[in-house]
Amino acid sequence: MKKHLPFAALLVFAFATFCFAQPQPAASPSASPKPKPKMTKAQILKKLSANETALWNAWKSKDAKPFQMWLSADSVMVGETGVAGKGDVTKMMESMPCDVKSFTEGTCGGTAIPTVWASSVWVNRGGKWMAFAHQETAVKP
Repeated sequence: MKKHLPFAALLVFAFATFCFAQPQPAASPSASPKPKPKMTKAQILKKLSANETALWNAWKSKDAKPFQMWLSADSVMVGETGVAGKGDVTKMMESMPCDVKSFTEGTCGGTAIPTVWASSVWVNRGGKWMAFAHQETAVKP
């Protein structure tokens, strides 16, 4: 036992140096910003519904600015005219041959706007809600 006591003391001393050699966490020079309070599901639904309605109103008034602001760079729109990206949608806003009186009444190119089933997908990127995808499917009469 006397032979192992100096060896055991040496091991304790060796491991103790590793413990003291670890860096101590430095105090943060500035207080970290407080996180934004999370929105409830009801608040998110209300915000996204308002954003979607604003885009429909922008379409009605041929205003491309809300589309530039709320469409994600990789957004995809699918409808009876095919597939379009953000650039395509914002370019066609001013030149589209549509006269929209309401969301259920109007004409495009002299043809009545058809009744459609529509869906949109919104994503939260960096704290900002962006429209990622929108599709419309005409309802058969």
